[in-house]
Amino acid sequence: MQGYIDCHCHISAGDFDDDIDDVIAQAKKSGVLALLAVAEHADEFEKIIQLSHRFPGFVMPCLGVHPVQGQDPDHPRGALLEDLDSALPLIEKFKEHIVAIGEVGLDFTPRVVNSDAGKESQRQVLIRQAEIAKQLNLPLNVHSRSAGRPTIHLLKELGVENVLLHAFDGKPSVAMEGVRAGYFFSIPPSIVRSEQKQKLVKQLPLENMCLETDSPALGPEKQVRNEPKNIAVSAEYIAKTKGIPLEKVMEITTQNALRLFPKLKTLIKMCP
Repeated sequence: MQGYIDCHCHISAGDFDDDIDDVIAQAKKSGVLALLAVAEHADEFEKIIQLSHRFPGFVMPCLGVHPVQGQDPDHPRGALLEDLDSALPLIEKFKEHIVAIGEVGLDFTPRVVNSDAGKESQRQVLIRQAEIAKQLNLPLNVHSRSAGRPTIHLLKELGVENVLLHAFDGKPSVAMEGVRAGYFFSIPPSIVRSEQKQKLVKQLPLENMCLETDSPALGPEKQVRNEPKNIAVSAEYIAKTKGIPLEKVMEITTQNALRLFPKLKTLIKMCP
């Protein structure tokens, strides 16, 4: 299967409302075989499912409650179990359609959470969603900002085996704990401007890497809308850093994605 899989993007974001058809067309033209559309809160679940019906075999839905909640982006807060309450019936309703539970995880950025109680609340939301993923035999698509080690340790404690750690912002030594647990790490196009992610890619084995764009964020240029077509930027940088052909990066990262998200194998339609 020749092409890229964007393992983590926000194609349901309002940034794409005006030109979604063009964005999808450009992604396919750039060699993207499929993209995993992650959710942040229950309010966007229906939209993601609709997009997966509109672009069948290409937009693959992931539903979950993000560790950062709150309607006002200037005043974010940590996720509460109440946030999950409204999401659970929809996850149950769409369980046959989704390829992963996500975006879930921990975010211990001080402006989001600054108390042990707030951190514990996020942990409880993640624990509950990890249980759901096990029940449905689905992988977790995981966010771990400023919480790399606590996230990996908690997932290991819970016995979670199928994990994608997206845009990991921790140290390579912490990431290697995830590698030893069999977890995968997806690399965004912002690697071209992130020394931390460049160090990460040097140490991570290709066998534990996937590709992502996190569109519309984490693009190659700061504060410019990122799109799934930029997936090649990640692949090209990995190839250069590892000193291997781009085709090998494409092949291995796609194989990794298909292994981690087994539903993709039956859902992907080869793009013309």
